Amino acid sequence: MSEIKYNLNFEKLCTILQLGELIGSPEELTGGLLHRMYVLETSQGKYAVKALNPQIMIRTTALQNIIKSEIIVNIASRNVPALPARQFNGNSVQQIDNQCYLIFDWIEGRSLKSNEISIFHCEKMGEIIADIHMTDFSEIGTNENGSNSLKVTDWNFYLQQGQLNDSMWINLVAETIEQLYDWNAKANNASKLLASNTVISHGDLDSKNVLWNQGSPILIDWEASGHINPMQNLIETAIYWSENETGKLDRNKFLAFLGGYKKKCGTLQANWKAVLENGFIGMLGWLEYSLKRSLWIECTDEKEQQMGTEQVTGTINALRHYAERMFEIEQWLNDESLLR
Repeated sequence: MSEIKYNLNFEKLCTILQLGELIGSPEELTGGLLHRMYVLETSQGKYAVKALNPQIMIRTTALQNIIKSEIIVNIASRNVPALPARQFNGNSVQQIDNQCYLIFDWIEGRSLKSNEISIFHCEKMGEIIADIHMTDFSEIGTNENGSNSLKVTDWNFYLQQGQLNDSMWINLVAETIEQLYDWNAKANNASKLLASNTVISHGDLDSKNVLWNQGSPILIDWEASGHINPMQNLIETAIYWSENETGKLDRNKFLAFLGGYKKKCGTLQANWKAVLENGFIGMLGWLEYSLKRSLWIECTDEKEQQMGTEQVTGTINALRHYAERMFEIEQWLNDESLLR
């Protein structure tokens, strides 16, 4: 069991950063799967404070990745409605007593549920993805290898550890294990095919990471931003926005999303099979992280452990569902009349 815990001290945070005196107790917001978000009201204003997961922040590249993501969102905000963290003394990440924070001005708005997403929202988000892809990020520099491919994960190791711990997901992992290795191999091969063509983008722009206020969106949570194949990013995000509450894809919403993108970028062309197979990467990476949480390999407390256990089941089901509908999506994408 990990000994690395959150070390939250909001009064000290407010004092050091001169945010004003706290009014009432900070309230934790729901929905964060990696980090913890709180709303703080002070004598000077209202803030959203993201307490970065200390278990993640001990990774050697974690702090630099967060700093880079804030550089990305600051550049993107010149071209799209994006919310960067506030800077203090030139720094976006605030470190107090070995706990890292991001501080945001409070934004009035809310994310949409799947049954609230309309053709308008999908077309609008397609346009925004295009605007991000066309943003000049050259001041950041280039990605050395241009690839976000996975190594071949040892899924049998996690299954064995789950069996030792009598984890509730062991039967599900056992019956899916051959598919996990197959999806892993396909994702790696696809990533190699697509690695030479990358842009910088948000990386996790599902509906929970967009706040809407009277039809106007603002993009939040840029920690996953970085280099990605543009068509993978487009199709992955279009799927997010065109799913209904049962997980079925709405073809009209999907095509509206692509239509918004085409308004800015023109005709779409790609090896769609490779693009779709590359789509396994994010889910497989999240599955491995969820397994680590569930098994207390990389976890801060019982709340996270339970979340990891729930996410293992949910992610495997999502992978299966994605694999089942890939052929249908590929048919849509190969219908050239839809993509001109």
